[in-house]
Amino acid sequence: MSEPTGGAPSAPGSAAPECYRHPGRETWIRCQRCDKPICPDCMRSASVGFQCPSCVKEGARSVRTAKLPYGGARVANPTLVTMILLGINVAVWLAITADGGTGSGLATTLGITPNYTFRFDEGGAILVDGVAHGAWWQVITSVFTHVQVFHIALNMIALYMFGPPLEQILGRVRFLTLYVVSGVTGSAGVMLFSGAYGSTVGASGAIFGLLGAMAVIAFKTGGAYQDLLSLLGLNLVITFTIPHISWQGHLGGLLGGVLVALAMVYAPRRGRTLVQLGSAAALLAVAVGLIVVRANDLKDQDLPAAPYPQVSASSPHLGTTLWRTTRV
Repeated sequence: MSEPTGGAPSAPGSAAPECYRHPGRETWIRCQRCDKPICPDCMRSASVGFQCPSCVKEGARSVRTAKLPYGGARVANPTLVTMILLGINVAVWLAITADGGTGSGLATTLGITPNYTFRFDEGGAILVDGVAHGAWWQVITSVFTHVQVFHIALNMIALYMFGPPLEQILGRVRFLTLYVVSGVTGSAGVMLFSGAYGSTVGASGAIFGLLGAMAVIAFKTGGAYQDLLSLLGLNLVITFTIPHISWQGHLGGLLGGVLVALAMVYAPRRGRTLVQLGSAAALLAVAVGLIVVRANDLKDQDLPAAPYPQVSASSPHLGTTLWRTTRV
């Protein structure tokens, strides 16, 4: 028999040690950490020799989880949140497509409308309440809502490009916080500065927030932030030059993403998590507060009485009426 690891054999003729976890099992092997005898069933490979199960568990408890640069925890799959967000967006789009696409009532229900809007079916116009009249879910559901295929394709390509690196840098919780807060500040921009009767859909507010956050991190680390600023500038030009794109949602999301990223990367190491998440929560509270104020202001306006305007979804004037859908 080879020489035991972690201890010497007893003198010739002496009784063999017994496993401390399984009395009656003779063994010459000892745990490298506690020096107790262990049988083959209890042997766990260690960097040197073997350890018993108890010592392995104790060692796992005492080893601190490795941290990412800004306090996030390292995980085996650092792109999980991005993939889940992609999946939710695609699932909602598929549901809207199955419900009729551009004529979907689901799209009008999930998209954010400050006051109220109309959707159209064969029977004419149907009044749909907005945030001011109780549809508060639209503040977040609009961030996952798309109608046209090119719209979701562009947003999901951007999410696939910028989501994984940000998630790997910030960690899951901080990345998800960034995405949600950017989406809500984008909705706040729509509530405050968009027309009260239009419906706005799309994840671009959150995507602009990710792009702004990436620029902040690149500046902090000495990366090529100039390239990101150029990309941001190009997207802002597109925002303001192509009709029916919500500059309100884009700028609101961008502002939210930049502010959250500043809190994430410049928070002091001492109490960092509290500063980071506390700052994000404060920004979220401000955005929600502004939405509430705007909603209460719009709520005072009377809803129109039936019969509603008899306009169809194919009306040539639909794009210039109160009831158009804006992409964000």
